[in-house]
Amino acid sequence: MGITLVVLVAWLLGDAWGHAAGATESATAHSECVNPINTVWTLVAAFLVFFMQAGFLFLEAGFSRTRETVNVLLEGIVDTCLCGALFWAFGFAFMFGSGNGFIGHQYFFLQAAPDTYGSTGVPMLAFWLFQFAFADTCSTITSGAMVGRTAFAGDLWYSVGVSGFIYPIFGHWAWGPDGWLASLRPTAFHDFAGSTVVHTIGGVIALTGAMALGPRLGRKFARDGGGIMAGHNMTLAAVGGVILWFGWYGFNPGSTLSAMDLHGIGRVATNTTLAACGGGLSSLFFIYWRGKYWDCGITVNGFLSGLVAITCPCYWVSPSGAFIIGAVAGIVCVLSVDLFEHLRIDDPVGAVSVHGTCGVWGTLSLGLFATGQYGAPGPYGADTSSGVVSGLFYGGGAAQLTAQAIGSASIALATFATSILMMYLLKLAGVLRLAPDKERVGMDVTEHGGPAYPELVPRAAADPRRDLLAS
Repeated sequence: MGITLVVLVAWLLGDAWGHAAGATESATAHSECVNPINTVWTLVAAFLVFFMQAGFLFLEAGFSRTRETVNVLLEGIVDTCLCGALFWAFGFAFMFGSGNGFIGHQYFFLQAAPDTYGSTGVPMLAFWLFQFAFADTCSTITSGAMVGRTAFAGDLWYSVGVSGFIYPIFGHWAWGPDGWLASLRPTAFHDFAGSTVVHTIGGVIALTGAMALGPRLGRKFARDGGGIMAGHNMTLAAVGGVILWFGWYGFNPGSTLSAMDLHGIGRVATNTTLAACGGGLSSLFFIYWRGKYWDCGITVNGFLSGLVAITCPCYWVSPSGAFIIGAVAGIVCVLSVDLFEHLRIDDPVGAVSVHGTCGVWGTLSLGLFATGQYGAPGPYGADTSSGVVSGLFYGGGAAQLTAQAIGSASIALATFATSILMMYLLKLAGVLRLAPDKERVGMDVTEHGGPAYPELVPRAAADPRRDLLAS
């Protein structure tokens, strides 16, 4: 009834003000360039990618402690709001506007944007929404390694840096209309859905944040006789991981921007599934072989690692190659967690290992496993007129692997240099790390006015206003 009433009111108002005639005329004028099937496909994919934010909230909250749960939830929500505003104002312009090989300078506030994005037949605003969801994912990745000790003001500041500048500028190198990596010769760098552009960038920024912050109070590393702090709710973490897996069906198949590429979206969806299965199984059995126990948390991160790794090559590899790529990623994730534990870098969620390390592996894997059957994706299918993508294991030589290594290293190093400077400047300004006394009490109480689970906290500690009320 409510929907019917809204539609009726909109129709009456539109007719009264002459909007209906204008809309009909506009639709007729642009019907030849807008592809409705591809538009709906892109929008549905954007909605799926956006829903990954719910997965991140569950995952990070589950792997964190009870006293920082509200902080995790609010950080993800506010980061999404900030990202939307910044990507609309100038992030999208830096990333997808024409300019030079390093940065774009068109479409600020989406002004003067064409009706459709390139030759896709997808309206520019639908494409913007899809890419906003990607940008939001990159910024949320960063927070995973910084849980439990980052002041909320620091969260806000680095979110501005990531969503407004670091992600779109370095993303332009690979995905911009004139990005230098996409124009690399003799072989161009490829990253279909973002193993480098989204995940490596997010993972590297997460690493610099963890380095600048230092470990949580009370964190004792394995080499010092301790171990990883347990999260408070594995149910939340596991459900969050599965939600992320579900959202990945927008992330990868949606990056075709075409529902008419029937073979392409089916191949990408299947490869995405098999890589996740390979990553989950390899991490599960690897940990069992080492410790003789079946670990849920590492299995969740294992299938996420497979998903991260397949994000780059999913369009150009076979199902068997996808499973192998995911299986290798699951083991790479475990070894990466071991490495950062040895280096005394506190990453509560495993964001650096899942997204950063496995993002690098996934990018390089294209240069090994690309079958040489498919070219660049187009509105109606793979375009082989300008060549196919072929990896070392399929007779393509080392050219594609070299291009992948150049692209991954360039973006990772540039991101590290920029973000480490940003994080340490925030640290010097005194806004990055929470004060020790507030961290001991718990940032939910000291930063956000109350805990997520008030029944677990003594009444006096749960009310930060008690001193004010007593006075």
